[in-house]
Amino acid sequence: MTRPTLAIAYDFDGTLSPGSMQEHSFIPEIGEEKAAFWARVNGEAARLGADNILIYMHEMVKAAQREEKRFRREDIERHGQRIGFFPGVADGWFKRLRDHGDGLGVNVQHFIISSGLKEMVRASRIGHEFDAIFASEFKYNADDVPVWAASAVNYTNKTQFLFRINKGALDLADHSAVNRYIPEDERPVPFRNMIYIGDGDTDVPCMRTVKEQGGVSIAVHPAGDADGAAKTAGLKAERRVHFTADADYSDGSALDAYVRAAIDKMAAVERLKALEKG
Repeated sequence: MTRPTLAIAYDFDGTLSPGSMQEHSFIPEIGEEKAAFWARVNGEAARLGADNILIYMHEMVKAAQREEKRFRREDIERHGQRIGFFPGVADGWFKRLRDHGDGLGVNVQHFIISSGLKEMVRASRIGHEFDAIFASEFKYNADDVPVWAASAVNYTNKTQFLFRINKGALDLADHSAVNRYIPEDERPVPFRNMIYIGDGDTDVPCMRTVKEQGGVSIAVHPAGDADGAAKTAGLKAERRVHFTADADYSDGSALDAYVRAAIDKMAAVERLKALEKG
């Protein structure tokens, strides 16, 4: 029999990595304060009534040109290589959970659903850990210079990628697979076998979707961040998530214990269902 598959989907900025990925290397390289960069992005988006994601991508291109900094695909990847992570993220978290699932007879897969740049995530120290990365991405010319946005992922369209994982429709060029009717129990990853980990308001649609469909939603915040802890506590009080914790992915942390327990429960349910089928 095919082993059941469990999926853990993550936001990136503020969830696996402190702050926004642009703040680790790109914004310092153009010699700007992060507050000034994001204020300009938000101000331009408000003035135009435009999508913040498209505007930040355009502002990255314009800022690099203005400061005469190279901004080709390889430069974006270089910035991705400099992203820092919360404790434990780059130190065995993904393999540990895959191994935990193996011991229970289930496959554990990892996915990114992020408004950040796919190029940077893929080039980061953890980029190889994911079965798929759904994130914003540039279109490049023949010289690998970004000329347009190939895709922009914002909080309102993030949920489509949960359904792509749910139905195994990971090819974004296939527009029919994600809308095809498949009974829930026959889908590659039933929602009951899905965990979503995010950090804030932009993750709420995904958190609610996974929770309401029978999966597990978790909100994290930086350790020692009182405001962040209050925000995630609010999400739990509003019943948008099951659990909140410090963004500590180390072996034995509260987050590690909860995710392992969730995997244990999902694996047990799959064993029961297999027995019921005879």
